[in-house]
Amino acid sequence: MRLTTKGRYAVTAMLDLAFHSQTNPVTLVEIATRQTISLSYLEQLFARLRRAGMVKGLRGPGGGYTLCGEPHSINVADIIAAVDERVDSTRCGGEANCQKHQACLTHDLWMGLSDQIREYLKGITLGQLLDKHHVKEVARRQEHDALRLVEIHRLGDSATRANL
Repeated sequence: MRLTTKGRYAVTAMLDLAFHSQTNPVTLVEIATRQTISLSYLEQLFARLRRAGMVKGLRGPGGGYTLCGEPHSINVADIIAAVDERVDSTRCGGEANCQKHQACLTHDLWMGLSDQIREYLKGITLGQLLDKHHVKEVARRQEHDALRLVEIHRLGDSATRANL
């Protein structure tokens, strides 16, 4: 199966957004900090997610991103598709040209697997993931760790200024 970091990061960022944007918009810096994903990479992903109508950005102080819909209406397969990622188990990318420009002996097997994976991911929503106790625990831990990191940086900056 060829699911690159682009698809994985998009799902992770969307789940983070779904968890943390329940009360206020979430900035990409916050998601990047909690999930240890490059800010520039998140900007690229969110541009695609915005074009796909999955997120909306709010400008200005207190701005950030929110979901365009309820978490129970957004499935994992659609997130992956929104960032131009394909769930594909074939060598040929589903083109049926795997052996001398024709389908190989096991092409249908791998196409069937790809279809099964796609259907599985369509059946899982952000809301279902949010309902999992373990997901909530991890999100809270990441929030705590990110706040601690920000505080360490703030204290480090204060200590540096005090020493000048």
